Amino acid sequence: MLAYVTVGTNDLERARGFYRELFALIGVRETFERYDGRYVGFGTEEGVWRFGVAEPYEGGEAHPGSGIMAAIEASDPAQAKALYDKAIELGAICDGPPGPRLKGAVTCAYVRDLDGNKLNFFCHGSEG
Repeated sequence: MLAYVTVGTNDLERARGFYRELFALIGVRETFERYDGRYVGFGTEEGVWRFGVAEPYEGGEAHPGSGIMAAIEASDPAQAKALYDKAIELGAICDGPPGPRLKGAVTCAYVRDLDGNKLNFFCHGSEG
């Protein structure tokens, strides 16, 4: 099982603000900063992170990976939509609107963050 996911950014302060506001909806906050301020982690417990944002260690440009996606768990379809709506409000781009997938087994809402990283606001089950 995964311990954490890290996405890259070319503007850490901008990404930090995006994720601070977005994750506040689900009680997740900034809990970790390392590597001379080039890595910020988010979680629910101080010093422990489940999602990180980093400038490339080698100093190059960050590029979103093809086929890579971070799924952020929502408690229910309404929370998945709220996360999606907040991400769009903060400047993310729609990559698939909120709705049931897999014959209603799950709800997904896809966005690309400010650096083009793909996120899925996800929960088991769907409304309707």
